[in-house]
Amino acid sequence: MSLLSSIYGSVVAARNSLYDRHILRTRRLQGPVVSVGNLSIGGSGKTPFIILLGEFFNHRGIPFDVLSRGYGRKSRGTLWVDPGGLAPQFGDEPLLIARHLQAPVVVGEDRFDAGKFAESKFGPQLHLLDDGFQHRQLHRDFEIVLVTPQDTSDRLLPAGRLREPLASLRRADAVVLTGGAEAESFPIQDKPIWRLRRGIAPQNVPPRPVVFCGIARPQSFVLQLRSANIEPAAEAFYRDHHAYTERDIRDLLALKEKSEATGFVTTEKDAVNLGVHLSALRPLCVVPVRMQLVDTANALDTILRTIEDRKHPA
Repeated sequence: MSLLSSIYGSVVAARNSLYDRHILRTRRLQGPVVSVGNLSIGGSGKTPFIILLGEFFNHRGIPFDVLSRGYGRKSRGTLWVDPGGLAPQFGDEPLLIARHLQAPVVVGEDRFDAGKFAESKFGPQLHLLDDGFQHRQLHRDFEIVLVTPQDTSDRLLPAGRLREPLASLRRADAVVLTGGAEAESFPIQDKPIWRLRRGIAPQNVPPRPVVFCGIARPQSFVLQLRSANIEPAAEAFYRDHHAYTERDIRDLLALKEKSEATGFVTTEKDAVNLGVHLSALRPLCVVPVRMQLVDTANALDTILRTIEDRKHPA
């Protein structure tokens, strides 16, 4: 481990210890909080998983909202996300969630303030906390952590992508295995372990497309496309949460001409970040991510039962 990673790890451990010993206090909302987070920077599927959970809650008739920091937005303060808005105002992932779910999404630097805002508008309903594992200032009633196979061999920031060591999984109420992760690779004991199947649903894909995206693990997207018998004529990758500019559009159109491609393929998240430039890339196939949680009913029952038990402890 590098010196900087060692220093970072010491700071993380000290901070967690202060919360564990209740020296640093958490703040509690009136409604229960279900947190969805991970150990590493991006790429575990938190956003599609939150959408999946939201669909489950909608199916059960459980009112809820989503609280998010709104990473990458240029605005400040607490805002109610308009599904018809743009990524610079609300952030790409909150906007994507709002467009998928018939539920309020609220962004704010302080998730407690965002939750108070939501409760003032919609009452003390259930809150889904986006990317909440490290946001310990807000009390949560159920903690879900997504892990990937890469987490087991990764290093702490800044040498690697891990925000916390694997040992932090002891705080989780449930661990979700993604990307083929195996439970035996993680220090998980006496916790619910859920398996997540993740796939894509490409339709009307142009032959020989230019594949482009700005996501945490772009090669995973390309491998999924190839598994669906879609072979890129060319590829263009950008940083996660990339906000596309007119120059990017010119570069992509030039790449299409140079590679003799017949169109473009990208992700839903990138379609949000294209904003007003979306219509400039034609034909364009936007590929949605599809997730399936094994034994869905049991997972949802576990969340709701735990929340109820903690509301009325024995």
